[in-house]
Amino acid sequence: MKTEINQITGGANMARRSFLRYAGASAATVAVLGAASCKKDKVVIVDGTVDLGKGDIGILNYAYALEQLEAAFYLAVVANPYSGITAMETTYLTDIRDHEVLHRDFFKAALGSNAIPKLEFDLSSVDLSNRTQVLATAKLLEDTGVKAYDGAGYLIESADYLTIAGKIVSVEARHAALIANLITPGSFVASDNVDANGLNASLSIAEVLTAASPFFKTKISARSFNYIP
Repeated sequence: MKTEINQITGGANMARRSFLRYAGASAATVAVLGAASCKKDKVVIVDGTVDLGKGDIGILNYAYALEQLEAAFYLAVVANPYSGITAMETTYLTDIRDHEVLHRDFFKAALGSNAIPKLEFDLSSVDLSNRTQVLATAKLLEDTGVKAYDGAGYLIESADYLTIAGKIVSVEARHAALIANLITPGSFVASDNVDANGLNASLSIAEVLTAASPFFKTKISARSFNYIP
């Protein structure tokens, strides 16, 4: 495991794959969520459109779809570094990539046979050689991801799943803060993300999937949550 130095956090060591410590995504945690794979709600695919399902399975597949998108984006970003990227930025984006890949794989393992298939994405609208475009897209995905978890939390029936969602969204919020700081040094959250009470904004499942739909090559629906593309 390679250890990097995070300059923004005062030189604190940032070990790759440290998400395992941040989120507690241990084998035991996967086992808790693994109960989801025992459900009999099967993913439905009609005319190439993948439906996320209903209940907690649907919520987990919703999170799995978003984590697949984020992982695909950061894998592309790290593999195709933009012009002028610094060593520090490479470290940060690589750490985020590793977290998102772990999130993606975590949900896939937890969902088991109830998992939606591997999705395909269209990132052609993002010029990966352009720092401004890459960071703007990262901000969109991270901010939307945090709002997505906050917006779907009340729908989760299982206390175990809600606990895990809380652990993951806290990591996603750190990603969002870091990206905001890369765009505007000294900042960590945009005004449109927090309300007058200091609470993070939230979005419904339909709002999130509508916003993210341009990146999805595989069509997905969430009929149980009022989203039909």
